[in-house]
Amino acid sequence: MKVAIVHDWLVNYGGAERVVEEFLKIYPDADIFTLVYDKKKMGKIFPPEKVRTSFVQKIPCATKLYTKLLSLMPKAFESFDLTGYDLVIASSSSCAKGVITSPTTPYIAYIHSPMRYAWDLYFDYFKRSGRITRFFMKRQMPKIREWDFISSQRIDSIISNSSYIARRIKKFWNRDAKVIFPPVDTERISPNGLPPEDFYVVFSRFVPYKRIDLAIKACGSTGRTLVVIGSGKQEKELKSLAGKYSGAEITFTGRISDDEVRDYLQRCRALIFCAEEDFGIIPVEAQAAGRPVIAFGKGGALETVKDGTTGTFFKEQTEMSLVEALDRFEKMEAAGAFKSETISAWAKKFSAERFREEFKNAVEEMKLELRTEN
Repeated sequence: MKVAIVHDWLVNYGGAERVVEEFLKIYPDADIFTLVYDKKKMGKIFPPEKVRTSFVQKIPCATKLYTKLLSLMPKAFESFDLTGYDLVIASSSSCAKGVITSPTTPYIAYIHSPMRYAWDLYFDYFKRSGRITRFFMKRQMPKIREWDFISSQRIDSIISNSSYIARRIKKFWNRDAKVIFPPVDTERISPNGLPPEDFYVVFSRFVPYKRIDLAIKACGSTGRTLVVIGSGKQEKELKSLAGKYSGAEITFTGRISDDEVRDYLQRCRALIFCAEEDFGIIPVEAQAAGRPVIAFGKGGALETVKDGTTGTFFKEQTEMSLVEALDRFEKMEAAGAFKSETISAWAKKFSAERFREEFKNAVEEMKLELRTEN
């Protein structure tokens, strides 16, 4: 069977790229079609002989500037000739799902999210953008939204990565979606069998919507110890914020290896997760290590964290709400509410093996439905 996998872009490795990697385990001979491809960063995971790029790749510095080229993306993905493929799979949070396929070619799309910057988060992005970007957003976004809706109707079967995203798909595309949680490498991470140490962990890219500042403020103002793992454009700002709390120990590790991350997750008291995410892989990895999660109670975290058993929630993205959740967590912890083995067992339901099996079943169900319709 000849299979095509279409992905938004291959420039950095994250949760979406992990999904593509799992697709390749199911269909190892598949070809990959993508907007742009950074061979230096991604070549070992996605070999160049497997990857076909769009005309955008020829634009100078395209692998760095691709997010500024939204107006070219619909045409770029529609230009891919997928004639002759027996199955087309899209992995999309932007425009990859807009490819054109034959009516007889089964086409299934795994949607990480409808374009956030086109729909419900448009005004957030608009407020944070500069004057020139705002100028183009006002003029381009209505057409992008129209194309986004129209192209969503081409998909035979839609899979969402959470019920949260399935609701967004229904809202913006008026399409129903089956939920298959994304793959998490739960086999690589397990409890270390030791009591937790007295520190909390934040692990994230340093970008505004991750709200790492909340964790720093909440721990800093209450004298709690916090380890901040990651890097990004907010690094100076966050370090400056942490410096205001002389009575608290707040440590920045920078980028560290997977083994080092695992060690921190295994030893920490809990992971603090302040973002509203579509799914959120990091909380599942922390739970695989047997550690509870203190999460903002919105988005995918509501589906990955069991309140009172594998973690707890705070209701508002504010310092006070998080401090209250930390106090509540520590009382529950002292009462023995969080069992490492129970937490780790819960995380296993998000395994990569489970993902591959559920996705293969979804493909077969789609094929059966298409045969029945014809």
